[in-house]
Amino acid sequence: MYSKYISTGVTFMERYYRYADYLKKKHGEKVYKLPVNLRVSCPNRDGTLGRDGCHFCGEEAAGFENLPAALSVRQQLEKNKAYIGKRYGAKKFIAYFQNFSNTYLPLEELLSYVKEALSVEDLVEIALSTRPDCISEEYITALLALVAEKRPSVRLSFEYGLQTVNYHTLHKVNRGHTLGEFINAVLLSKKYNLEVTAHLILNLPGDERADAVENAKVLSALGVDTVKLHALYIREGTVFARKYKEGELKMIPLAEYVERVILFLEYLSPEIAVQRLLGRAPETGALFVNWDRSWWKIHDLIVAEMVRRNTFQGRRFTYLNGKALHRFA
Repeated sequence: MYSKYISTGVTFMERYYRYADYLKKKHGEKVYKLPVNLRVSCPNRDGTLGRDGCHFCGEEAAGFENLPAALSVRQQLEKNKAYIGKRYGAKKFIAYFQNFSNTYLPLEELLSYVKEALSVEDLVEIALSTRPDCISEEYITALLALVAEKRPSVRLSFEYGLQTVNYHTLHKVNRGHTLGEFINAVLLSKKYNLEVTAHLILNLPGDERADAVENAKVLSALGVDTVKLHALYIREGTVFARKYKEGELKMIPLAEYVERVILFLEYLSPEIAVQRLLGRAPETGALFVNWDRSWWKIHDLIVAEMVRRNTFQGRRFTYLNGKALHRFA
C-alpha cells in the first residue's frame, strides 16, 4: 500500500486510507452505518466503577443524532435504512450499536438486541461500540454463536473507546480504565478474528504531540483494523464544562490539533483504515465545538496541509519488527 501514497502526484483524498475504501474493498460496494440507540448505561456512571462518568461525557453520550431508544432495534434500523438507502442509493448496511457501552448488559439481553438486528435484511455487519472493560471471552463466543446460527454471512466487529494510550491522562479524565484493559480487549477480539476499531481523542488535556505518536504506534503494533479520531468538545453539565468556565481547562489551538492529526497519521500503519479525522458534535448545549468551524472544513484543512508537506499515512511507519536491526539489512 505504500506506493499508493509515495508519488508526488497523489490526489487530495489519498493522503490516508479512508474507511469508505476499506468497506468497499471488504464488501464489494458502498456500505452505510445504521445507528442503534439502546437503553444502556456505563459502569463509570452506575456505581460499578464510579458515578461521575468521564469528565468529557454528557448525558446523551455519542448518540445526540440517534433515534429514540424507546423505538425497538428493528424499528430504528428500518427507519434509518429507508432514509439512508433512499438518500445515498445504499444497498448494504452495518447495524451500529453506538451510544454508551453497548455490551454493558446482561448477556441474554444483549443477545436479544443483536438477534433483533439480525432479522433486518441487507445487513452485512453488526458493530458494537463499547468500553474495553465491558467485553469478555464469554460475551464474544456467545455473540459469535448467535450470528453463526442466525446470519452466518454477517460479520461482527467491536469499537473500543480508548481515547488515549497515556494512562496518566486516562486517570485524570476519570476514564475508569487504563491502557491494559484496551490491550486485553483487542487481543481477545483478535483471538476470534474479529475486526476492531479504536476511538481516540487527540486533544485531551494533559496529552502532547508525543502522545499522538504513541497512539499510532500502539494501535499499529496491536493490529487494529480501523481508527476513529474525535476532537474534544465541551458539553454543558460535565466536569470539563465547569473547568472550562472557570479557566482551568484550556483548549489547544486548531493549528496544534492539525499537527497532532498529521503526526498520528504519519506513524500509523497504512493498513489501518481511518473512519474520520474529527467528529461532528452537538452545537446546542455545548461551550466549545471544533473551534467554531464545520468538521468538513477542518478535515479539508488537515488534508490540504498534508498535500502541502507531501506527507501521507504511514510515512514514518518504520518502528516495528526490530527497528534497531535495520542497520544490518
